[in-house]
Amino acid sequence: MYTREQLARYPYFAQVFEDNIEVNYVLDQLTGLVSRGHILWFAQWLIDHQVPFSFAMLDLDNFKFVNDTYGHHVGDGVLTTVANDLREFLGDRGVAGRFGGDEFLIVNLEDISYDAKKEFFKGMFLNRVLRKNIEVDGCAPYITGTIGCATYPADARDYDTLFLLIDKTLYRGKTKGRNCHIIYVEEKHKNIEIHRIAKRGLFTTFHGMIRKYELTPGILNKLNSVTPLVMEELQVSDLYYVGRERRLRSVRNPEINEDAGDISNLLFDDDLYATNNLADMETKCPAFYAKLKKRDIETVLIVRVGIAAETDGYLLCAEPRSRRIWQEAECAILYFLAKLLAASIRLEGETLI
Repeated sequence: MYTREQLARYPYFAQVFEDNIEVNYVLDQLTGLVSRGHILWFAQWLIDHQVPFSFAMLDLDNFKFVNDTYGHHVGDGVLTTVANDLREFLGDRGVAGRFGGDEFLIVNLEDISYDAKKEFFKGMFLNRVLRKNIEVDGCAPYITGTIGCATYPADARDYDTLFLLIDKTLYRGKTKGRNCHIIYVEEKHKNIEIHRIAKRGLFTTFHGMIRKYELTPGILNKLNSVTPLVMEELQVSDLYYVGRERRLRSVRNPEINEDAGDISNLLFDDDLYATNNLADMETKCPAFYAKLKKRDIETVLIVRVGIAAETDGYLLCAEPRSRRIWQEAECAILYFLAKLLAASIRLEGETLI
């Protein structure tokens, strides 16, 4: 919890306290961070007084799952722990506030350059604030987050534009799979439109896949026809498959053809496997793990292609240098495609090689 002395070092809060406002009226009651109103007014005050700062929003990933699985009491404990860790990590560099729900705002007065911001967020993700298990009442959910960041005045010279930029970069991080930070860079992000990168509904996605799939003959041709849509929806750089020969192949790159003989150990009694920590695979399928590790893969989503107990192969999303969190809708899209392929294999008598 912030103290009066910690906040009074900043002229905005010193002025607030001059009006005999108690510190509790400035803080969020649950987390002890600065309340939504005051953290936003603080940012506006800095702009009004031409004080450079980095502005970031942190959104915890899959927080609804924590509440639904463990209960709101555990969820509150997670929020409090993240808030305390964030406040301590930020230290004298600035002030953190709670925007609402599972979203936090960070005003950083020291880390202004791109490299400084990058190192700051790198520290947050190295088990300091995020990417760690948080123990609450016998539960220990693994907590990650997505961050969007922009800087005044380098990126924007008014409050509304600055907030729009952190909103854009946050959404960009979500479309990349969450569990990451995006720092605004004009040439990369200036043309981002949130409504364009927001996910379409599953019906629209499935309908588009079916239209392409039905009009294309041949199993591999069908897979090729829907791959661009799947890549767009899942924001992945490629789509892979494993067929009857237990070889890992790429839909886009015919040169990829590697042994995946022990992949079935991952899905021995399940249709789907997802991880953002490749080390989880090492003991179950060491040969396949080694192939992925060689390609700097960190996050994997695998779905079995088959019906009942019969397995025809596997579909994979395997992203290099990414610790993304796979969402339920993303799993559903790949699962839907796997079932389409399994049905076609039986109807048309072809196989995935």
